[in-house]
Amino acid sequence: MKVENKIRVHIADDHQILIDGIIAVLNNEEEIEVVGHSVNGKLVLDWFEKNEADVLVLDINMPVLDGIEVLKKFQEQGREINVVILSSYDDVKLVKEVLKLGANGFLAKKCAGEHIAEAIKSVSQGDQYFSKGVQKDIFSSLSGRKEVKKSNQDGVFISSLTDRELEVLKLISYEMSSREIGEKLHISTSTVDTYRKSLLSKLNVKNAVGLAMYAVRNNIL
Repeated sequence: MKVENKIRVHIADDHQILIDGIIAVLNNEEEIEVVGHSVNGKLVLDWFEKNEADVLVLDINMPVLDGIEVLKKFQEQGREINVVILSSYDDVKLVKEVLKLGANGFLAKKCAGEHIAEAIKSVSQGDQYFSKGVQKDIFSSLSGRKEVKKSNQDGVFISSLTDRELEVLKLISYEMSSREIGEKLHISTSTVDTYRKSLLSKLNVKNAVGLAMYAVRNNIL
């Protein structure tokens, strides 16, 4: 019987032993209920045709249809669901690809047992979640990127940002502090903080990681 107010989770992975392990971990979480699981991408799509979940924990490498194809199908269908990617690989290109396809989090399988519940709770609240190693790799890759494209992947037009806001957004994404940004742009730290607050509000994210992920998805860097 479904318990009200719990976060409903579907787990998709081609290894039943991993599914069983995640379920065992999540059974200790009062806020989370596992409502389904699948061992390939086609079964994921079939399940979601008749059922609903708040969060999908999705493996990338699966038979029949892989995780990337599942995300593409969801995007084509206009289906909105919070997705935590679970993968043995944490290549930055892969992380960026799944972000553009609508994933909300990326968790390395080696960290799953320790952080899966935290990741699920985070994305269910509209936040993003990334393993610390993934965050570090993404931030370190954010240099020498392409010029800004006027895209709108997050429902917020980049053209609504001022040139100065775009400058500050880029520098925040490079992990620069407000003091460092102020020195580089020759403005006060308090002015940088004002731009930072404006960006958080306009882009509807909660922290620097959210700003960096927005920049990645929209090819700003």
